Amino acid sequence: MRERPAIAWFEVHAENFMRGGLLGEDLDRIATFYPLSLHAVGLSLGSAGGVSAEHVAALKTLCGRYAPVLISDHVSWSQVGDTHWPDLLPLPYTEEALDVIAANVDRVQDAIGRRLLLENPSVYVTFADDDMTEAAFLAELVRRTDCGVLLDVNNIFVSASNLGRDAAADLRDILRQVGPQAIQEIHLAGHTVSRTRSGARIRVDDHGSRICEDVWNLFCGAIAEIGPRPTLIEWDTNIPEFGVLIEEAAHADAALRGAQVEPPANALAR
Repeated sequence: MRERPAIAWFEVHAENFMRGGLLGEDLDRIATFYPLSLHAVGLSLGSAGGVSAEHVAALKTLCGRYAPVLISDHVSWSQVGDTHWPDLLPLPYTEEALDVIAANVDRVQDAIGRRLLLENPSVYVTFADDDMTEAAFLAELVRRTDCGVLLDVNNIFVSASNLGRDAAADLRDILRQVGPQAIQEIHLAGHTVSRTRSGARIRVDDHGSRICEDVWNLFCGAIAEIGPRPTLIEWDTNIPEFGVLIEEAAHADAALRGAQVEPPANALAR
């Protein structure tokens, strides 16, 4: 707020502001000068028990307060009954799971009167019962609900690396099956490389470092294919000096300008 950097927009986790307080007052000030996007992490859209009416109502209240340009959550679940997990747990890519999340997305979109963007998750295992690819699952979810897609490029790389897949091929599959018009936002982030107890290498989506070269390359390939999209630098752990975030955002801006393709009419500038 002191420096008012030349950034196009900011995104916040919706749940951090559902009870107002000092954080809400700070966001009120930021919203005076910058457009906002609300990125929810608690709707648990993949839960078979449905979404919480209280949580949806709180999200609707925030939408009325801040008029966000984008609203998003994840293709994941984190709740069963009154039990909540502090993580975005992946869904099996099955018809049954698709029915559940599509019904929940419809309920939320009807309640808030806005289109949701759904983010592809980072995964570490596959499910034995999967009967479709991630790309096919996302494409069918878009077709059934008219939701949009928040394309997390780091998650594609993390998931492909952990599963022994080709990240570039997975990205091309999503772009082809989902289609450019459905992809309304992109996330970029860093991740860490760790070892399991058995010694296997695993990439963990911790949002705690600079974006790696492989992810930048995937991002440039995506925007060359579909054109510029509102792009967010996510950094949730080991938060650096603000100047480091500005540098990463500037790198993304330069890549977006290099795409030389007109963004869709409803996309933010940058």
